[in-house]
Amino acid sequence: MKKFAVFSGFLGSGKTTAMTALTQYYSERYAPAAMISNDLGEGVTLADHRYAQLSGCRASEITDECICFCLDVLTERLNAYYDSGCELVVSDIPGFGVGALEHVYHGLSEKFPGQYELAPFTVLTEPATVAQLRSGEESDRAIICHNQLMEADLIVLNKCDLLDERTCAEYLAWLRERYPASKALAISAMRGDGLDALAKELRDGVASLGHPEIDYDADPLQDALGRISEFYLQYHAAVCCNDFDGTAYLAALAGQIRETVASAGREIPHMKLLSWTPEGDFGKVDILGSGRPVEISRRFELPCTELAVLLNCSASCPPAELDELIMRAVSSVSERYALEVTIHKKQFFGLGEE
Repeated sequence: MKKFAVFSGFLGSGKTTAMTALTQYYSERYAPAAMISNDLGEGVTLADHRYAQLSGCRASEITDECICFCLDVLTERLNAYYDSGCELVVSDIPGFGVGALEHVYHGLSEKFPGQYELAPFTVLTEPATVAQLRSGEESDRAIICHNQLMEADLIVLNKCDLLDERTCAEYLAWLRERYPASKALAISAMRGDGLDALAKELRDGVASLGHPEIDYDADPLQDALGRISEFYLQYHAAVCCNDFDGTAYLAALAGQIRETVASAGREIPHMKLLSWTPEGDFGKVDILGSGRPVEISRRFELPCTELAVLLNCSASCPPAELDELIMRAVSSVSERYALEVTIHKKQFFGLGEE
C-alpha cells in the first residue's frame, strides 16, 4: 500500500499535532508511517519538522516551495518513504492550502497515474473556527476557512477535548449539513481521542478527486490571502545561569509578541515557538489568535543551559512591519531574561508578493 494524504486547514487547527499523533499511532498499530512538513521559507528549518523529530516521528521537510508546484520533489520524497517500508505518508500544505486539491491530488493523479493511492483529502478545523463560521461573521479567516472546507473529502474537528459531548455533536452535525460532500469526525490530537477512526478513514478511504465550486480567483479570497505575511526566525540564546526556566521564557515571549502585534492593530492567527537544548529536552508554545491565551503545548522537563529557538508565524500585517514588531518583542523579552541572542536566520514575506 502506498497511501498519501494531504492535511489542509486554517492556522491553529492543530495540523502538526494531528500529523505527529497520527504518524505515531499508525506506526504502532498498522504499519510504518511518515510525515512531511511543507512551507515556503527559503532555507529555513520548520518548527513543525523539528517538533515531529523531537517527538520521535519519521519526518522530513520540504521548504522553499509549495508541494503544489514541485510534484517531482514530492514524489521523490514519497518514493523514498515507500521504499523504506512506509505504508502511509501525510503532508501539510503551506499558506492556507486553498487549491491544494487541484494542484496536488489532481496533479498526482494526472502526472503519475496509478502510482499512489490517494487517501481522502483531509481538512482540519477546530472549535473556535467552527463557532465563527456558524455565526455568519464575515472576515478573512471565515472566507479562507470556508473555501478550505469546500475542498474536503474528510473534515476533522480537532481539539474536541475543549467541547462537551453535546456541543461536539452539534458542531459535527453543522459541518455535515454545511458541507454535505464531506465526511466529518472529531478527534483530540493532543489527547489521542478519535485517532483510530481517523487512521481507518485514511487507510481504507479513497479521494473523491472532485471539483468543488470554488472561484479561486475571486477578489474576496485573493484579498484575504494577500493580507497575510509569513515570518521565520532561528536563533541561539545563551543562558546566564543553570536554573533557567525555558518554558517561562517561551510563554513570556509569545505573550509579548501577541500584545505587540495586537497593539499595532494587527492580527496574528498563529505562531509556533519551539525551543530545545543540546541534551534533547524541548518546549513548545503557540499563539492561536490575538485574543486567545498563549497555549503551552510542551514544557521543558529540566532547567536549560542554552536554547535553540525556532519561530514560525503568520499574521495579517505587512511583512516589514511584522518584522519590526516581532524583533522588538524578542529583544525586549530576551533582555528581561538576561539572554545573549545570536540570530542565525530570518525571513519574512507576504503571501501576495510576486
